[in-house]
Amino acid sequence: IGRKLQKRHGIHALEDGTVILLKQGRIYTKSDAAIETAKHLDGSWKLLGLLKILPKSVRDRGYDWIAANRYKWFGRKKECMIPTQDLADRFPDRLA
Repeated sequence: IGRKLQKRHGIHALEDGTVILLKQGRIYTKSDAAIETAKHLDGSWKLLGLLKILPKSVRDRGYDWIAANRYKWFGRKKECMIPTQDLADRFPDRLA
């Protein structure tokens, strides 16, 4: 499904090395994807939307810096997390 969506929207996730969000037919990448995702999180994460006042080029440089350092700051797990049923229910089984 992912490959079909990438082809349809002209995106190369592995080449671009970034998160891609497809929401209601619109593509979001890098800082836009992070900000759009944060809108749906609880708590103060929604405040990331305030970063929209900055130019995308500035936001994306910040995104790239965080992405390059995330494992140094937060570590890396050896195995994948098995989601709880509540978390699994948040994701669609298939995309149209």
